Amino acid sequence: MTISILIGDVRARLREMEAGSIDCVVTSPPYWGLRDYGVDGQIGLEPTLAEHLAVMVEVFEEVRRVLKPTGTLWLNYGDCYATSPNGRSAADTKAAGTDDRTFRDKPFSTVQGLLKPKDLCMVPNRLAIALQEAGWWVRSEIIWAKPNPMPESINDRPATSHEKIFLLSRAPRYHYDAGAVRQGRSSDEDANTFRGGAYVGGETDNAAMGKRKVRGNKRRSSEHASPRHAGHICHTGIEQTPRGEGRNLRNYEPAPVQVWPIATRPFSEAHFATFPPELAERCLKAGCPSGGTVLDPFGGAGTTALVADRMGLNCTIIELNPEYAEIARRRIAADQGMFANIKVAA
Repeated sequence: MTISILIGDVRARLREMEAGSIDCVVTSPPYWGLRDYGVDGQIGLEPTLAEHLAVMVEVFEEVRRVLKPTGTLWLNYGDCYATSPNGRSAADTKAAGTDDRTFRDKPFSTVQGLLKPKDLCMVPNRLAIALQEAGWWVRSEIIWAKPNPMPESINDRPATSHEKIFLLSRAPRYHYDAGAVRQGRSSDEDANTFRGGAYVGGETDNAAMGKRKVRGNKRRSSEHASPRHAGHICHTGIEQTPRGEGRNLRNYEPAPVQVWPIATRPFSEAHFATFPPELAERCLKAGCPSGGTVLDPFGGAGTTALVADRMGLNCTIIELNPEYAEIARRRIAADQGMFANIKVAA
């Protein structure tokens, strides 16, 4: 498998890529008004929210061009509260060792337009709506629940302990492997793994599921959509639900989501939070076919590429900052050792 790291402006590098060449996109763009990374052309420092959303739509128009018609986009974006800068620099925040996602050191005031001080800006939803209006299908709003969120010194609202991941597609039909992310299956079902809407391997037990039609090794979509509905079982007959078959992945799962604990020195120098590998893995399992090609247009520390490489997938990441691109290269190389196949193009 090959990992390609493209250094430069995301829009320019995307235009160089072949149309319809990507199976799955997993990414976390720079959040609006959060941090000045000190790199010319960086996204996220647009003076108004409207301008930021316009730039995001422009970027994802190019993403849509390189994505296959059956491809999916998994987009992580965290929210923030409208506020003015607190006077603490990015260097001070880095020295304190805190997480970017606490949104403390604003590079400019996000109190503007209809956004009042202390308003929740609702940026993730505004972005999803903007992409929807641009032609994307918004298929799911997923909650990334954090069991260990950063503490907040507030006493007039609940503390924030989640971010959102939106699943978007180019078309109403696309690749989604529900079986690869099916939850709660018993070990004896491992031989009967759902793939592409079909039951592959082993035999189905009609008696256990009640009356249903089986064509070859395929089952009707209504039967593998959820065990409680299988065999025409409704919610009132939940006690009849067959055990051991698990259930579909939900848009909230209380699974552990740990930040990757590698190379503390490079990460402290980078002063940015990384996308948890487990979340990237879950998105890729569901959204990328075997042997497919992955893209992260905002590569950062290279988490998407790291996970894709482990899963035997080709991956291209784009990163504006050469220092961060080098962090990603070292991180992936350290993980894969002599087996790493990383190409860097400035």
